[in-house]
Amino acid sequence: MSTHRSIKDALYEQVARIGKAAASPKRLELIELLCQSPKAVETLAREAGISVKLASAHLKELKTARLVETERQGRFIEYRLASEDVGRLWVMLRMLAEDRLLELQEALRQLSEATHEWQGRNRDELLSQARAGDVVVIDVRPEPEYVAGHLPYARSLPLAELQARLAELPKDRPVIAYCRGPFCLMSADAVKLLRQQGYNALQLREGVVEWAA
Repeated sequence: MSTHRSIKDALYEQVARIGKAAASPKRLELIELLCQSPKAVETLAREAGISVKLASAHLKELKTARLVETERQGRFIEYRLASEDVGRLWVMLRMLAEDRLLELQEALRQLSEATHEWQGRNRDELLSQARAGDVVVIDVRPEPEYVAGHLPYARSLPLAELQARLAELPKDRPVIAYCRGPFCLMSADAVKLLRQQGYNALQLREGVVEWAA
């Protein structure tokens, strides 16, 4: 084998480490969760619906590929994305899958039919309406994720607190709820609850990482 061939093989092998690390549904979900905010392994395991042992194994693979990093916070170890580029990689991969995979398109279509999506022309329109107070944008993720980053003019109103805090929302303007992105169902649940209570509620499919990307 030529020297050039060996070098090329070694280069592709290194890039393939990223693909191998991401080639797991649960590892992709963990990346999406870490796009929201740094989290402890126990939190990640609970939100991903897996055991702490399995979450730790997946995180080890992501850390080996330099996709996530750890930082000690008191008695706990927090995981975080190694770079904003990891979040952009997740968004680009998901968008490519949505564009190419008919099965995913159908699943998202069915999900969309069950919700009431905001149908504005673009983000600037939404920001303009939110700035003017013509719509109310609520972030229904857990509060630590809101603190880590949120859409402009959005209020923090976690789904778990929504029922008890309905009085904070006006009924004379549309309420637009968002959460972690297109695969997250918290905003859909929030819209369902709000509409049952007489609010003109709509779902924004995009989350913070999609806007940042």
